[in-house]
Amino acid sequence: MVRLSQPVGFSVIDVPATLRQIFDAAVAACHPSRVVAGALPQRPDGRIVVVGAGKASAAMAAAAEDAWGTGLTGAVVTRYGHGASTRGVEVIEAQHPLPDAAGMNAAQRALDLVTGLSDRDVVLALLSGGGSALWSAPIGTLSLDEKRAVTRALVLSGASIGEINCVRKHLSRIKGGRLAAAAFPARVVTLAISDVASDDASVIASGPTVGDSSTSQDAIAVLARYQITASEKVLKVLSDPAWETHKPGDPLLLRSSFSIIARGGDALAAACDEAQKLGIDAQILGARIEGDARQTGIAHAEIARHQESGVRPLLLLSGGELTVQVSGSGHGGPNREYLLSLARSLQGAEKIWAMSADTDGIDGSDDTAGGWIGPDALVKAQAAGVDIFQCQRSNDSATYFKKTGQEIVTGPTRTNVNDFRAILILPKN
Repeated sequence: MVRLSQPVGFSVIDVPATLRQIFDAAVAACHPSRVVAGALPQRPDGRIVVVGAGKASAAMAAAAEDAWGTGLTGAVVTRYGHGASTRGVEVIEAQHPLPDAAGMNAAQRALDLVTGLSDRDVVLALLSGGGSALWSAPIGTLSLDEKRAVTRALVLSGASIGEINCVRKHLSRIKGGRLAAAAFPARVVTLAISDVASDDASVIASGPTVGDSSTSQDAIAVLARYQITASEKVLKVLSDPAWETHKPGDPLLLRSSFSIIARGGDALAAACDEAQKLGIDAQILGARIEGDARQTGIAHAEIARHQESGVRPLLLLSGGELTVQVSGSGHGGPNREYLLSLARSLQGAEKIWAMSADTDGIDGSDDTAGGWIGPDALVKAQAAGVDIFQCQRSNDSATYFKKTGQEIVTGPTRTNVNDFRAILILPKN
């Protein structure tokens, strides 16, 4: 690979490889093997019960075992294929983003593990993105299928993760502070890898160990906002004050602490460091960008067009979580949707390249992390027989990137700090 200690030109091969190198450095900086050990308190003398949920939870449990040694017990749940080797902590795999019976059983297992503990015991809760779907514990008489239907409708509607989790936590026996309440009077220590743009503890995995300031009426308002028709049983739960979540200041949560140990901003900082090593100037547009993927692509194309890279390449970085309002029957995800919009808006602008990928290795629901584009994005589409406009209309961004060979496939990264976007502007001379 060309290393940019001096301002030199890139070939078609060098640019995607360099962007991938920067992305890999960003992801590595947020891996549990790097961030868990330093965040753990001194190992307590008494009993330690480990529970957790999310795409990074298995790797987090393995890192905790490495740091604290033997004697840890408990169970964590992660997405199928995202497991890790542990000694005393059981690793359960379940479906994401739509919950399945394995996730429902894992949630009940966590509740059983923390129930009946004493004030001498410690619960280590390991949370990361995906935890909401992976710990699915329908409340009351609500069935898993009914909860799945609501979740699916919300995901397809373009609702933000905060809005989706507002509804999820009010339909759950484990979220909205309920796990910590079940563990009381045991001490609960939560370590979280944040996939939420706001880094709001009550949104990460739907806040099973912290107080929830949202209400059931807020959840009803989310459903109304996106015109989602919920079943009678769902509306009955949301209308019953007895099922309200635990609020900040609840005495049952007073022995619960919460720490974010990795977030999107950390990934972008690592990307800046890697870019500088390669002789590339870097600028962060924002670490907490949310909103529609297409509109963000249009806005970033406008920014890129008006940047002057000077004598060195310039890298525009951003993170956060974009959404897609799904109206077509195609496949893809917000990162690839963003790139298609960016490519259409740039219209073949010279010297501008970009990549966008999810740090967990999953853009949307398939096993592709994201993709990359160059100045010839529209030409490549024509050569591959792909109608890029139709791909957007049918939410089928996956087809473009697969047929043009511009997919980014990482496999499970076992971390999750959400979207990573990079626009590289090469010197004009």
